[in-house]
Parts: sequence; structure tokens; C-alpha cells
Amino acid sequence: MAIGNWGTDVVFSVSDRRVLTFNDMNHSVGSSWATHSRIGLKDQVEYLRPTLQKLTFTMELNASFGVRPRAVLDMLERHTEQGHVFPFVVGGRRVGRYRWRITDLSEAWETIYNRGELYRAKVNVTMEEYV
Repeated sequence: MAIGNWGTDVVFSVSDRRVLTFNDMNHSVGSSWATHSRIGLKDQVEYLRPTLQKLTFTMELNASFGVRPRAVLDMLERHTEQGHVFPFVVGGRRVGRYRWRITDLSEAWETIYNRGELYRAKVNVTMEEYV
């Protein structure tokens, strides 16, 4: 069953053959303000603009769940370095109004088998809105 996706390469899903999900997703939305000092009075603030939204989440890549960790990491690295942007969808609904780009990947190679086969890894993904 599909949970969501980022483009067509990263499909978050759970089935009896494959589990690729994310955990601990944080979505931050903010705005930018200017502060004007006034003599003898409290500072006055002025709204300037919304800031770019950010997403962070963790993915566990585990070969016992039907995922090839090294292939997924290579694909995520390629999308990051080539600057690809896609909508981020969870439960059939887009997160935010715009597309998202990966700005940072942090990988932890947890289990490596004979001949360097990566069996289990965790990756922390940081995304930012692309306007």
C-alpha cells in the first residue's frame, strides 16, 4: 500500500514484499520579520515575507524488508547532487504548495556483509521548498 512519494523514484510503501517508509518527519513553516528601533518606545515589527518551508525525516533501508539499501542511497545521492525537484506527497495530499529539493543527506551504514554488501542503513533527509 502506497503511503506517499517524492517523484516517481521514491515511493514510500508497505507490502508483504517491500517496506520503504520514513520516520520522525518534521515540517517547519516560518516567516521573516524586520524589527525597527524607536527612541523611547518598544521596537516595531514589520512582516516581510514567508520563509522557505523545510522537511526532515529518517528512512531505514533494510534488505530484509525487500529494499536494496545501496541502490536507494545511490539514487538519493544522484537526485541531491543533480538538483532534482518533485512534489512531496503523503496520503494522496501534497505537503506544501510547491515542489521539494533535497538539500542534505546524512547516511549511517549500520550493517555490512561479506564483500561490502550493505544490508542495513539509515539516512536522514533534509528537504527545502523549491519556489
